[in-house]
Amino acid sequence: MSTVTDPIADLLARVRNSAAAGKSEMFVPYSKIKSEIIRILKEEGYITDYALDNEGAHPRIKITNKIANRTSAITGLKRVSRPGLRRYVGAQEIPRVLGGMGVSILSTPRGILSGREAKKQNVGGELLAYIW
Repeated sequence: MSTVTDPIADLLARVRNSAAAGKSEMFVPYSKIKSEIIRILKEEGYITDYALDNEGAHPRIKITNKIANRTSAITGLKRVSRPGLRRYVGAQEIPRVLGGMGVSILSTPRGILSGREAKKQNVGGELLAYIW
């Protein structure tokens, strides 16, 4: 079993590959931060549903992609802050993704939030990823 040094990048790569392949379902290993990122994807409408699967030796998350006209709702994902170079933004510096068509995901003192929600609550934090 290999160890993953950046589990968020691993999650984004799995989602990107699944969307590109047109798969309707996929599984990712469970962690709290991954489940919060997936929760935001569901709230923003990029995936249809997700559920925790405890059947195997290790828990995992089952993600159901939103597919319309044989294309995924997710067209791109980008990891922004990474272990080698962390990127932090203040509440007033939260970037808009594709002029508001995408979403940024932040890790804030109030938990994992989308860029819109972080602006509403006036908190900044670590800029984890862009999704469009």
